[in-house]
Amino acid sequence: MQTPLVYLKGVGPDRARLLKEELNLQTFQDLLHFFPNRYIDRSRFYAIRELPQNNSEIQIKGKITSVSFITQQRGKRMVAQFEDESGTMELVWFRGHQWIRDLIKINESYVVFGRLNWFKGKASIPHPEFELEATFQQSTKMLFYPIYSSTEKLVNKGLSQKVIQKIMVNLLETKTTPFSETLPQALRDQYKLISKDYALRQIHFPESQQLLSRAQMRLKFEEFFYMQMQLVLKNLQRKQKIKGHVFEIIGTNFHHFFEKHLPFELTEAQKRVIKEIRMDMGTGRQMNRLLQGDVGSGKTIVALLVMLIAIDNGFQACLVAPTEILAQQHFQSLSEQLHALQIPVALLTGNTTKKERVVLHQGLVDGSIPILIGTHAVLEDAVQFKNLGLAVIDEQHRFGVAQRAKLWQKNELPPHVLVMTATPIPRTLAMSVYGDLDLSVIDELPPGRKKVKTLHRTDSNRLQVFAFVKDQIALGRQVYVVYPLIQESSQLDYKDLMDGYESLSRSFPMPEYQISIVHGQMKSEDKAYEMQRFIEGKTQIMVATTVIEVGVNIPNASVMIIESAERFGLSQLHQLRGRVGRGADQSYCILMTGQKQSQEAKIRMETMVRSNDGFEIAEVDLKLRGPGNLMGTQQSGILQFKIADLIQDQPLLKAAREKAFQILNEDPSLKHPDHQCIKKTLAALKFDSNIWNFIS
Repeated sequence: MQTPLVYLKGVGPDRARLLKEELNLQTFQDLLHFFPNRYIDRSRFYAIRELPQNNSEIQIKGKITSVSFITQQRGKRMVAQFEDESGTMELVWFRGHQWIRDLIKINESYVVFGRLNWFKGKASIPHPEFELEATFQQSTKMLFYPIYSSTEKLVNKGLSQKVIQKIMVNLLETKTTPFSETLPQALRDQYKLISKDYALRQIHFPESQQLLSRAQMRLKFEEFFYMQMQLVLKNLQRKQKIKGHVFEIIGTNFHHFFEKHLPFELTEAQKRVIKEIRMDMGTGRQMNRLLQGDVGSGKTIVALLVMLIAIDNGFQACLVAPTEILAQQHFQSLSEQLHALQIPVALLTGNTTKKERVVLHQGLVDGSIPILIGTHAVLEDAVQFKNLGLAVIDEQHRFGVAQRAKLWQKNELPPHVLVMTATPIPRTLAMSVYGDLDLSVIDELPPGRKKVKTLHRTDSNRLQVFAFVKDQIALGRQVYVVYPLIQESSQLDYKDLMDGYESLSRSFPMPEYQISIVHGQMKSEDKAYEMQRFIEGKTQIMVATTVIEVGVNIPNASVMIIESAERFGLSQLHQLRGRVGRGADQSYCILMTGQKQSQEAKIRMETMVRSNDGFEIAEVDLKLRGPGNLMGTQQSGILQFKIADLIQDQPLLKAAREKAFQILNEDPSLKHPDHQCIKKTLAALKFDSNIWNFIS
């Protein structure tokens, strides 16, 4: 199967080069796993009266009753009248008239195949394939013709679908012994899966629709199964190989804070998650856990309690946030909450002065600073700890794997790692992309939180929206107005923002109203100043780009207006909506769009108005955007499936994951004779075991 394609009958050097350049097909194995993306069904014959009202490929039986030539602007076309018992239609040729005309026998029975064309309610087939029915009956025909992905260059160079089909036939004929089986017999029996050999032959040249479905199911299951085997193995190997600090004590600081200073009672979900994390950190294995929780579900208090466990065991903890605003906010909030316990908390960002850094570095090395909050600056080589025991990474999708790896080098033993995200990840994606992490989910909001009311309004309703905002400000509330940020055009964004700011200034004039403005082109100190004015209630309206998307917590802000909402993705809209609804008052999110929206934009607006559930929203987002786009280009590599589909085939993914877990729990080293085919297949997948595998 590793033989280069140049040696396959019907290929040769030129075609081999083309197949490599255009489709990245280099070996017999590559070609074998180059599956058709659709099939032409030649098992069915249509009656002319029942033809589908579209441009699909069809097969019909009947007689050619007459042939005529029609002059047109350029040359002429040949038209044959074709009829069966139910009606008549036309077969049309624009070239090759003479030799085709010589082939046609009037009033003989033909089988005709081609793509339908409808014009003014009349059906025709341009340049059909046709064959006398008697000849058709005598020859053995494929019922389902495979159609493969192709390119214009391949077609122009003569590699048509027929040629690729012929090459595929040659490939299957060269393999006289069955293809190696990759799944144990017991597993195949359990899920009623056909053999690998039969599946590969049926996927290319199916004998029936039922056998095609069974071949697809078998190959999809296998693809999911081996992806999950690798992820689960990674997880198990990490736990076996990578030792972690043992946090045995739940000590004074934790109990004192929990009993006397907890700002609110924890939800059952928060308690469950803390228990999962505590168990992880007491095993002597390094923790690598993803904490998912919707906006406002209370992930930060969980992180704080876990940090206190680290401190009670004599270790340091750090919390890394993606933006300075968020790091500042975490620092203020944790400093206030830990003030009574007299636990020092330090802040390190890009703006920390050289003089402050010297003191801070010394405090981290001698252990007098137990908790460090910071941005990417924490990852710099100069930052060393006495004994870092826990690293919490907030909004983990903003950090690259290489950046997170730097935290590992801070200690001889790597710290326990807790990565947090408020971007709900659909279950299927979490099982696939983060399958090697342990997953904790906070799936309930704190009691007393009112759901944010979401409304969709167009520009024609702007005066009513402004009137509503004035009523809210009169009640003492504050308002966000957010403009989209499209990186390719920061000038355009800035213009949108400034136009919006001027328009709001006219509708909300000083001195009665005060407006803050925050955008990416401002200096950090100016941003912080404007944010502080809004936090202190000195300004009632905050005009911003998506700078405020992550983590900003102002309980008095109860209205979020999102301008040009159709330009935002669903997860971003949901994140922005999470900035309000943090106080006891009823909060509102108003999505402003133009009158005209694309179908996809309409679905996004309807979903936001209907649902406050981040996980439901994430599932809709996955269906709209597909897994590659949802994860971003850097992380979509793992999702390059050849045949399986994360969205359509969710039940298969779940079954494959459960089976992978079961097999590895019962036989971690895959020593059982039945599991030798799995071991061999995994080895062939060149299972990589460098450090990146062990980082979430």
